[in-house]
Amino acid sequence: MEFPLSFVVVGSGFRSLFYARIAKRFPQFFTLKYLLCRTEEKAQKLNAEYGIPTTTSQELCMEAKPDFVVVAVNRNSVWSVAREWIKAGFPVLLETPVGHTEEELKEAWEMSLHGAKIQVAEQYHRYPILAAGIKAVKEGLIGDPYGVTLSMAHDYHGASLIRQMLNIEPMAMTLRGNQYRNLVTQTDSRYGPITDGSVTEQERTVVQIEFANGKTALYDFAGIQYRSFIRARHVNVQGQNGEWNDSLIRYVREDLLPEMEYLKPYLDPKYKELETGALREICRQWNPVFAMEAEQDEYAIATMMYDMKGYLEETDLGYPLREALEDAYTWILFQRAVEKPWQTIESEPMPWHDR
Repeated sequence: MEFPLSFVVVGSGFRSLFYARIAKRFPQFFTLKYLLCRTEEKAQKLNAEYGIPTTTSQELCMEAKPDFVVVAVNRNSVWSVAREWIKAGFPVLLETPVGHTEEELKEAWEMSLHGAKIQVAEQYHRYPILAAGIKAVKEGLIGDPYGVTLSMAHDYHGASLIRQMLNIEPMAMTLRGNQYRNLVTQTDSRYGPITDGSVTEQERTVVQIEFANGKTALYDFAGIQYRSFIRARHVNVQGQNGEWNDSLIRYVREDLLPEMEYLKPYLDPKYKELETGALREICRQWNPVFAMEAEQDEYAIATMMYDMKGYLEETDLGYPLREALEDAYTWILFQRAVEKPWQTIESEPMPWHDR
């Protein structure tokens, strides 16, 4: 298989356009055959605004014989749409989560065991700023990590980052949590700054997690943290020999003296050809604010698309499906935990565990 890889996007929302922009930016690697819309009006609008090939015909998309299909619909429909394309014989790259029930997750695993090609675009650990910290942890800079406090990403994304930061595989866990509602002044949005003083109610989820190996995590997140000038995002990872705290890493050196380093974003050489000038500029210098710019997001998604070549050739696992399934399952457990405030919720063995 050679680049460029051809693909179809199913869905026409905000996230769908990420894939279209990446294809336009890197035509040597990706060819967008069609973006499949539900209505002719939306198809014409996106075609006119962005100059991308759109259609409302699923048959036309299938006839184009793409190398893979991106499923970027609302999260409650991701698996049902993906299942249809899988049964038609197409490899899929899903927007998160894989599914929103245990039954859907088990079905996805079972289909993968029978040859279905399923990848999930869980990209957060590939943000250069997060990749830098995770790399330092996995290289042992702070010793074996045993505790994480994460206030950065929602639901399944948070679950993925917690395991990456603790350097653990899926395993049994107990959870306790609650949900809180508080007022907060809006200052930013997907469409730009808000300066009218409007106030909204934020929903904050707090969950304590203890894993079977004794490692712990505190998940604390409210959606407004994604777009606000007065709500920051934070991470703290502790190990015997140090800690990673936002844009700083403190640790004990080999000569037993303490050291503090400024954490700069890390760009994996494997994806050098996906770097843009704007991204390199962001990664060139230390930022005291733990920033996660849109350029980092698009780069992270582009790396997932790039890895589809190796995945289809069976030379690269990409983001292992069992990890994506565990992300979604943990999210389900988060919901159970907040429905029964501070009561203990126990995970159950899942088919993808210990594989």
